[in-house]
Amino acid sequence: MTKKLVLMDHDGAIDDFLSMMLLLTMADVKPLGIVVTPADCYGKAAVSVSRKIIQLMERTEVPVVESTVRGLNPFPPEFRRDCLIIDNFPLLNERELVTAPVSITGQEFIITQLQNAPEPVILMVTGPLTTIAEAIATEPQITNKIAELVWMGGALSVSGNVEKVFAMEHDGSAEWNVYWDPIAAKQIWDTEIPVTLCPLDLTNTVPVTPALIRQLSKQRKYPLSDLAGMCYALAIPQNYYCWDILATTYLAHPEFYNLEEKETDIITQGASQGRTIIKSGGRKIKVMTEVDREKFYLYLLQQFAR
Repeated sequence: MTKKLVLMDHDGAIDDFLSMMLLLTMADVKPLGIVVTPADCYGKAAVSVSRKIIQLMERTEVPVVESTVRGLNPFPPEFRRDCLIIDNFPLLNERELVTAPVSITGQEFIITQLQNAPEPVILMVTGPLTTIAEAIATEPQITNKIAELVWMGGALSVSGNVEKVFAMEHDGSAEWNVYWDPIAAKQIWDTEIPVTLCPLDLTNTVPVTPALIRQLSKQRKYPLSDLAGMCYALAIPQNYYCWDILATTYLAHPEFYNLEEKETDIITQGASQGRTIIKSGGRKIKVMTEVDREKFYLYLLQQFAR
């Protein structure tokens, strides 16, 4: 069976790293590379963690590249620091890195990979869309090589997760991946790229619980379960969900999900900037609306048992 060509763009938070790990376990996926957008992270540290995970998984053929874009509404430092902690986990530092850093920017890498791909590529994005938008603005014809954009982002019928304590002039209706750069999201909405969205409406139903962490702990003889358990332990003081991992699992098991077509738009200005709305006559996208939670959690445990 021909493998799906996938290019991943993540932004270096706990769930991004675990989503990258999950992607690299998928037998029917050929990853073309990992781009780190410096949003919910510190770029250099997030690249370092990504490279160390790839080496741990013995997938050093997969390049990791840092984007140089910046967002309009930066993540708070309190959110971004997890990558600095994970970069010092003993499990990731038992061996010296054997690969050299990639010297081009993430946006240049996306252009090159899409231009050279033998067939259209799936973009798996678990952070903001800024790097993708900049690559397309530089070389618009690469949209023809994008088969689908699968994105964890947005909040359609539920409250957003942008809290007033971190965004004093915002009304709390936006999800962070959109809010970081709503203009970039709108730029993608103005293209004809097929979009499949995993919004907060669905991710709110799959929390990271102490029970899930205990199950991973029972599997800690496996390096991936050990690493996932340690990463999730950092998140326990927060209300944490399987945001990015839920979106990424769709690549391997779309049958777990119910999808609906919806007409949508992105608000780019004012107190609701970054809000994703249902709008009659708006951009048609596919939205993940339901997931088989039991199968989803079992799949995570299965894939990390290695």
